[in-house]
Amino acid sequence: MAKDHIDPIEALRQNTAAPFEQARAMPPEVYTTDAFMQAELDHVFSKDWYCVGRASALPNPGDYLTCELANQPIAVIRDRESDVRAMSNVCLHRMSTLLHGRGNTRSIVCPYHAWTYNLDGSLRGAPAMTLNEGFCKDQYKLPQIKCEEWLGWVFVTLNPDAPPVAEQLQQVEDMVAGYDMTNYTETFYEEHVWDTNWKVLAENFMESYHLPVCHAGTIGGLSKLEDMICPPGLPAFNYHTILKDETLRIAMAHDSNTRLKGEERRTTFLLAIYPSLLITLTPGYFWYLSLHPVSPGQVHIRFGGGMSDDYKDDPDAHENFEALKTLLDEVNVEDRGCTEKVYNGLCSALSAPGHLSHLERPNYDFAQYLNARISGETV
Repeated sequence: MAKDHIDPIEALRQNTAAPFEQARAMPPEVYTTDAFMQAELDHVFSKDWYCVGRASALPNPGDYLTCELANQPIAVIRDRESDVRAMSNVCLHRMSTLLHGRGNTRSIVCPYHAWTYNLDGSLRGAPAMTLNEGFCKDQYKLPQIKCEEWLGWVFVTLNPDAPPVAEQLQQVEDMVAGYDMTNYTETFYEEHVWDTNWKVLAENFMESYHLPVCHAGTIGGLSKLEDMICPPGLPAFNYHTILKDETLRIAMAHDSNTRLKGEERRTTFLLAIYPSLLITLTPGYFWYLSLHPVSPGQVHIRFGGGMSDDYKDDPDAHENFEALKTLLDEVNVEDRGCTEKVYNGLCSALSAPGHLSHLERPNYDFAQYLNARISGETV
């Protein structure tokens, strides 16, 4: 049967029916078909929490960022009461999008006809509307969207019935309590679009099996496969851990950190919070990717990172982090090359999924999560 005639949802169901000891990578049509991407938008991105970044990126009233979630433009803004809220980013007049990118504003002004909204989404004013007898300013307010903060992260969801983030991720919070993740401050943020499927990039993050090869020019030599621990995933996330070399000082727990003991002080967690928040968390710094599909062959990437506030008074810490950011940029170039090659291969008529290594346990759990969401099963 030709691949374009295979039901990708049924293909994934059959794929995930195998136990991990016999598991294969997900089938190509899960990555390459419009039908499967639409199912993801309907059952994953429209239903689950999506991370838009760090609360520390919105320190002041009027600070905002924007995103598009399952075709819904969203504005996330710190209001005058210093609360972070999310709302539709579509004007209630002729439906232009309102805010774009990131910035600070005293009010939300439509770029089309200057209808102006307060930071809570209520309509402040609309020019030349006095002759319309049906118009009442007080009847207009931008639809509010569920928004929560968790350990310094800001999440939004289109699903009013989504369980609280903290409830879903309590096990993550307990596991990394000694890192005090709330007190990591974002110092860089970028957005990119790569020519690969979002799941290819997510899976690339979830396994460190590729590090010695894909990253041979950068961090590959620092990564020992025998030191990687890949436990079974949990309903809302999976993770694996690696040990960092003490030569990278800002990856170690700061001397003032008495919360972490023994090998914890040099342990890096690679957290994959479903559907698409990917966090590298070391005791000294973090970086993250938050992914959203553009098309089967393109992914929008929110890329940021920064340092633990434990290091904020160290005179050389920021210089060390700048050197690390340069390295991360080089690693990204390598990852882009590898993941775009994977997508090209997936589009081949002769592509077929092979068996997974024990170091790819997170990929297996990710496939289980996707299958459960798209088939309507509980996770």
